[in-house]
Amino acid sequence: MKKFGIIFGILAAIVVVVLIVVGILALSAGASYNRLVALNQEVDSQWAQVENNYQRRADLIPNLVSTVSGAANFEKSTLVEITQARASVGQVKIDPNKSPSDPATLQQFDQAQGQLSSALSHLMVVVERYPNLTATENFQELQAQLEGTENRISVARMDFNNAVQAYDTAIKSFPAVFFANSMGFHEKPYFQAQAGAETAPKVQFNFNGQTTN
Repeated sequence: MKKFGIIFGILAAIVVVVLIVVGILALSAGASYNRLVALNQEVDSQWAQVENNYQRRADLIPNLVSTVSGAANFEKSTLVEITQARASVGQVKIDPNKSPSDPATLQQFDQAQGQLSSALSHLMVVVERYPNLTATENFQELQAQLEGTENRISVARMDFNNAVQAYDTAIKSFPAVFFANSMGFHEKPYFQAQAGAETAPKVQFNFNGQTTN
């Protein structure tokens, strides 16, 4: 009986230890899950900020095109280039309130935004050849707004990447690594695009009496 009591005591102690360990793991998993939810929401929030700033830039482009097209003999090809680049951005659809999870989609978005950035840079270079245009108050205001928006875009993109890094690290860390994937927490790609408008613009400008869309 004494030997049986000792064995029973050992088994009881083991059960208690197991229950304590299970309890600790359950509490840890619960805390980890809540943290992943918070981190995921932070990524989505930062993505929304990125989208907002890129949308702001895209919204400025029609006014910029309209202002520049008023300059005598301004290069038509440059305005066509930036209009088409902005339209290409609108063809890539990504939810502005939910961060992308597909690297291929983000890469496509990146390429479209790269074309828009290149077209904007080209436009600004060409504009320098028209001092009468660059001296106007309207153009100077638009240029200042674009420069400010580019700065905000840079900060928003950095904040987004930081949020993604924290999230991706968390889902690969203990104990989340054991349940994150099965509960829908998947690795997210880093945003390196210059995201822009979700809707293609309707920009019109007049050259020698002919209106071009």
